[in-house]
Amino acid sequence: MPVPARPAYPNSYADLRLWFDEEWKCLDYLDWLRWPNGFRCPACAHAHGWRAPDARWRCAGCGKRVSALAGTIFHGTRTSLFVWFSAAWLLVNSKTGLSASQLHRETELGSLQTAWAMLHRYRSVMVQPGRDRLRGNVEVDVSYLGGSVPGRGALSRVLFAVAVEVDADGLGRARVAVIPAAGTAQLAAFLLDSVEPGSRVVTHDWSAYPAGIRDRYAHVARPTLTPGAPTRQVLPAVRRVVFQANRWLMGPRQGAVSAEHLPAYVDEWVFRFNRRHSVSRGQLFYALLGYAVAGQPVTYQSLLKTGRTRPGAVAAGVVPPAEAATQAGSPLLPWR
Repeated sequence: MPVPARPAYPNSYADLRLWFDEEWKCLDYLDWLRWPNGFRCPACAHAHGWRAPDARWRCAGCGKRVSALAGTIFHGTRTSLFVWFSAAWLLVNSKTGLSASQLHRETELGSLQTAWAMLHRYRSVMVQPGRDRLRGNVEVDVSYLGGSVPGRGALSRVLFAVAVEVDADGLGRARVAVIPAAGTAQLAAFLLDSVEPGSRVVTHDWSAYPAGIRDRYAHVARPTLTPGAPTRQVLPAVRRVVFQANRWLMGPRQGAVSAEHLPAYVDEWVFRFNRRHSVSRGQLFYALLGYAVAGQPVTYQSLLKTGRTRPGAVAAGVVPPAEAATQAGSPLLPWR
């Protein structure tokens, strides 16, 4: 295999404008992300096709016309793909997060509603189903938006569970999920979704953890110092993650996030945190676009009601890129 010569993502906004100065180049990039090994029909899985005059693919097997946008979060969009690409770049490169009003001003979109829906469509794919679970030493706890609450009876604020890997180099990956209650069933479901069985799970000595952990994990229960005392000294890694998540969620937004939309913002924060060591911000853009074409269509009404609709499976034949790969190609179209 030849050694890749050029990156598969732009390294700056100037690169972005150079690479995607025409709409067909944006569509060509999405084609490559969706079918990195060549076109494959989502209807019959036939591996051959050709470009129709309308820029869609025609399957050589069943004759179906397929767009790279069909069945993705871009499905049915009337907004320029360059605007979508610009929104993705601004979203992953803003340290404090990108608001709909900011995107509306930066891209001069037709309406604030369009900007809001665009950002939430991206957030809907930031956490992928079937992702690798945490492993090794994992600290786990439950907290509330705005800070920890002594005890587990008060539900006046949004409750979420946190798990974070801890190793010799410090913090690893994190998982954060809004949960309806801090009961045994909810904790067990969060652990199974977030932590690889056989890992070493570290918690404080609250009585609900042993029943939720059972014999799936090696459990270490650290005693709290005094009843009702903060657990930052008992679970320092979790406390750091909770502090950072709360600061990001409550900072520029000043807490102006409704409960139904909070999971979408939590997913965005996890996406950012787990990629904080990326060499290039272009890697985040590349990952997000890959997830976008591997996702499923999300309607505005579903976003309005629930904040985000997390897909149950990726689109047929699509493997979203987990790492930023490189491909040889021309200076303007390095993915070709």
